Order: sequence, then structure tokens, then C-alpha cells
Amino acid sequence: MTKSIDLTVGPISRTMLLFAVPMIVGNLLQQFYNVADTLIVGRYLGADALAAVGSAYTLMIFLTSVLLGLCMGSGAIFSLRYGAKDGVALRRSIYVSLVLISLVTVVLNIAVFTWIDQIIGVLQVPEELYDLMYDYLWVIFWGIGFTFVYNFYASLLRAIGNSIVPLWFLAIAVVLNIVFDLLFILVFDWGVMGAGVATVISQAVSAIGLCIYAVQRFPELRIRRTDMHLDWPTIREITSYSMLTCAQQSVMNFGILMIQGLINSFGTAVMAAFAAAVKIDSFAYMPVQDFGNAFSTFIAQNFGAKQTDRIRRGIRSAIMTTTVFCVIISVLVFLFARPLMLIFVRPDETEIISIGVQYLRVEGVFYCGIGCLFLLYGFYRAVRKPAMSVVLTVISLGTRVILAYVLANIPSIGVVGIWWAIPIGWFLADIIGLAYYRKTINEYRLRNEIN
Repeated sequence: MTKSIDLTVGPISRTMLLFAVPMIVGNLLQQFYNVADTLIVGRYLGADALAAVGSAYTLMIFLTSVLLGLCMGSGAIFSLRYGAKDGVALRRSIYVSLVLISLVTVVLNIAVFTWIDQIIGVLQVPEELYDLMYDYLWVIFWGIGFTFVYNFYASLLRAIGNSIVPLWFLAIAVVLNIVFDLLFILVFDWGVMGAGVATVISQAVSAIGLCIYAVQRFPELRIRRTDMHLDWPTIREITSYSMLTCAQQSVMNFGILMIQGLINSFGTAVMAAFAAAVKIDSFAYMPVQDFGNAFSTFIAQNFGAKQTDRIRRGIRSAIMTTTVFCVIISVLVFLFARPLMLIFVRPDETEIISIGVQYLRVEGVFYCGIGCLFLLYGFYRAVRKPAMSVVLTVISLGTRVILAYVLANIPSIGVVGIWWAIPIGWFLADIIGLAYYRKTINEYRLRNEIN
């Protein structure tokens, strides 16, 4: 299915799920893509290499969250334009976004290569892991441009209702990453640097392929000469919208980075356990995160088309779907925490396995909290209130970081306090987000009645 889905018509639940499933599968593939490095490195290079790559991945996600946030914010604008059937405004938004995010990518790359030593130092990385982490990051950030290109065109295609084409190219990247990981680590003996090279090559293939396909297959997305000017109203709208989404992503990942620094202070065993458990955690709640993104596109298209009643019914459907899924996944993760850890860690590394199981059983019980939060993020981005998404992120991450540092420094609690701080942050943000949601819905209902 290469055609776009019009989310403003048709059965609501079925339409949302048809659009969401390729996104869910795509991000599960994205996790396979990320996990390949962790699994192969952990199995064949040992705990030190696993800890270094896991810590480097957290830092990489924080730094690239700027680009991902800009792409997500731009995607929301594209959805509004597409829902309003305004082709000229859509193409102009594409051009302005492409120019602005390209500039940010160049600046980010220069900053990373200039201050990479200082950046790594912030994470309190143990001395024996420093060189491993440095080598991995140095290679990875040569491919940051490909990260931008893939996410930009993936956001663009999803905005017009096509969620399956990005999946194709992501699947290609996953296969290439695994093949090159095995080749560079086991055959060429390049160590963690080989894992980085494999990632960059596979990113390049998927990014270039998706870009070419999008431009060739969808004529309505081709930028014309008349679209190529940076008019201030378009710049202002995209910048304000994208920067708020970017701020949300950056705050979120900065909080995670702060947690990573605290984790690192507990030593290599906790670092390795956290690196493996977080990958499992990401797999577990990734479907609801992507369903939240699909839900956001649904809301944005219908908001652009001024279909308030369809928005309300879509919200009810999304809440039911998310709750059912989260309950099922929570039970599975709690019951199978140990076998899941054994995917990444050798059976004889009992301390690492024990710590990881403890993390998964605390987090796994509370996936409904993060599921609801993803829906709230998507809703506020779609209805032109991205600042509220930032507020919720600050509440969630602020609570998490403060509680983690307080609880972890109580001797009788220790590292388990970090695990409990995370779901507490989720639920506090949910309570505030749901209260404000009722106010927002009432405002739009009143506005439509007046109109």
C-alpha cells in the first residue's frame, strides 16, 4: 500500500489502526536496528563494550533529539496543510523546513566534533570505557546527516497519510546493519568502531533511498521554483511549532542523559544492565509511542478539516486501544524479564541479569502511564498547543530526575530508587495533562458552536 490514507474520512478505529500499524512495525524495526549493536557487542565484545555503547547511545539520542524534534514539529505542520488541502502552503512548508533543519544539522555536527571530549566527560564515564565510547561516537556522528534525511522524509510521508514506505526503507537498513555488524565485528575485528560504521552505512542507504522514492513517487511533494523562498510567516510558524517540539524532545532526552550520568556512577555492572534493559523497555512501549504519533496525525488532519466530533470519537478509540495493549505488554514483561535479559547478556553475568530484571519488573507494571502520556503529547502537538507537550515533558522528566537523585542517595534504597522515579514522573504528568485536556476540548467545542 503506497497510497496515502485520508484520516478525515472512514471508520475511525479501523482508519487509525491501518495508519498506525506500519508505523509500529517500522519503529519496532528501528529498535531492531538499534538493538543489533547492543546484542552483538554484548555477546561478542563483553560487558565493557556493552556499557560503552549503551552510554554512547543515550548521548547520541539526546544530541539527535534536536533534529528529531524539528522533523516531528514540521510533520505536524505538514499534516495541517494536507488536511486543509492547501498544496501550495504544503510545498512551501516543506522547503522552509528543509532549509532550516539542514542548517541545524550542520551546526550540530560541528559542535559535536569540537566538544566531544567535554560532552563525554559530563556523563562520568569510567576511565576504562572512555576510549571505547569515544571511538563509537566519532563514527556515529559522521552519519548524522543521514539521520536527518531519513526522519525528515519519513515525517513528510506520514503527514500525508503514508506510513508504509518509510517502513520499507527502514527494513532495508535493519538487515544491512545486522549484516555489517557481524562482518565488521566478527570478521574484520573492528570492535565497537565496527558497530558504528555498520550503523552509518545502513543509515545512508535508507535515507538516500527514501528521499529519492518520495520525490519520484509523490509529485505533490516536489518543490517548485515558485516555492523556493523563505517568507517570514511560514518561517515563523514552522520555527515556533518545530522549536517547541524540539524543546520537548531535548528536555526529554536531557532528563534521560541526567539519569544515565547517575547510572554510570554505580559502575559497569549497573551500566551494562541498564543498557540492555532499556532496549527491552523501548521494545515494550514502542508500539504505544508510535500509535501516539499516528493518533497525532489523525487529530492534526481532522483539526485542519475542522471535524471536532470526529476528533472526540478518535480520542476515545485511542484511549481504549492504548490501555488494552499496555496491560498485555505489562504482564508479558513482568513474567519474562529474565529470559529477555538473557538475549543481551551471557548467562554467567548474574549480577547484570539480576539488576536488569529488577528494572524491568518495576517499569513493566506501569506501561499504561507512558501510553497515556504519548497520547497527550500527540494531541497537544496536533491542536497547535505544542507548548503543553513541553510542560508535560518537564513535569515527567523533572520529577524523574529529582526523585532518582534523592532516592538513589538513600543507602537503604540505592539504584532501585531510580527505577521507581520513572513511572512516578509518568503518572504525575498524566494527571496534569488530562486535566488540561478537558479544558482544551471545551474551548474548541465552544469555538465551533460560535462559528
